Amino acid sequence: MARIGYARVSTIDQDLQGQFERLRAEGCEIIRSEKVSGGSREGRTELATVIEFLRHGDDLVVTRLDRLGRDTRDVLNIVHECQQRGAFITVLDPHVSTRGEMGNVILTVLGMVAQMERRFIKDRQSEGIARAKASGIYKGGQRRIDRVQIVKLSGEGMGPSAIAAAIGCSRMQVYRVLASQLD
Repeated sequence: MARIGYARVSTIDQDLQGQFERLRAEGCEIIRSEKVSGGSREGRTELATVIEFLRHGDDLVVTRLDRLGRDTRDVLNIVHECQQRGAFITVLDPHVSTRGEMGNVILTVLGMVAQMERRFIKDRQSEGIARAKASGIYKGGQRRIDRVQIVKLSGEGMGPSAIAAAIGCSRMQVYRVLASQLD
């Protein structure tokens, strides 16, 4: 039986260190992590790898349920996939495990709360943007990568991996920028 940790933050700017420390303290021999939104499972390759790696009796450990997902259906699907493999899920805060009879019920309720919280965050963000637009101070999100430079380097024959390394972004971002040029 292995304890496998999964850590996730939503943005590149956020730090995973606190989750790593907590998961190590809980005895996780393996910890996989990613910096991607928990709003859906799309693009969460590390989570897919962890689930695929789980064996009978293993325990997938997360610090909080919202690290696993912010959509109730996604969370329940993840729980189901783990159970199909004979594995368990343990959430550290609050401490809940699918090993107990009530674990699934509590995880369902916590999943609904996480989804509701995500909806509240989006609503507050939209309200803040609307207020900023009304007062004339909203300028939109700032681009984090130099799209012009990506297109230029691609035009010079540089491949996506090399562009990603040169710009300091992921290959997926390079592919998205280049695909948007085709539209």
